[in-house]
Amino acid sequence: MARYTGPKVRISRRYSEPIFGNTKVLKKKNYAPGQHGRKRKKKSEYATQLMEKNKVKYLYGVLEVQFANLFHKAAKKKGITGELLLQALETRLDNVTYRLGIAPTRRSARQLVSHKHILVNDKIVNIASYAVKVGDMIGLTEKAQTGTALVEALSTQHTSKHNWLEWDSKKMLGKVIALPTREEIPEKINEQSIVELYSK
Repeated sequence: MARYTGPKVRISRRYSEPIFGNTKVLKKKNYAPGQHGRKRKKKSEYATQLMEKNKVKYLYGVLEVQFANLFHKAAKKKGITGELLLQALETRLDNVTYRLGIAPTRRSARQLVSHKHILVNDKIVNIASYAVKVGDMIGLTEKAQTGTALVEALSTQHTSKHNWLEWDSKKMLGKVIALPTREEIPEKINEQSIVELYSK
């Protein structure tokens, strides 16, 4: 299963955002990596659009071909293409697992999915890109529920963090109650730049 395995801190510094989770480095070095990191040049429109697309790819752990496929599917649907693209990324199983608080990062959520610890409607699904639907129930296998660290992490989660998801701490079961709206996606993303990039 392909994924980005390069230096994570460099990527976070490049975009000045904690792409792979919180990092203290951004406070100490709030400039781009490399010899010329401090000398920020004015970027062209294309460069800005490309950086925005790459940032979103890193955020959700999606490679180029997968991302392009999601965009083209979103472009064929009725509605605002940029918002539909983000909606498709948000409803990936690994992201939903992360949003529910089952895992602290998307990378660890992806690992839980690929190691067959996640259930969708009582069936094991080990495909990180699996698109969940409204009404789907997301749970943990019995083996995963016995993991002390995971149980402790779940006990500290706030159930109202994302309005489109619901988490039952007693049953350790999540539910997709709606598709996320643009306002419910907290990351700083300029999806219109991505649409303009692919429209060229």
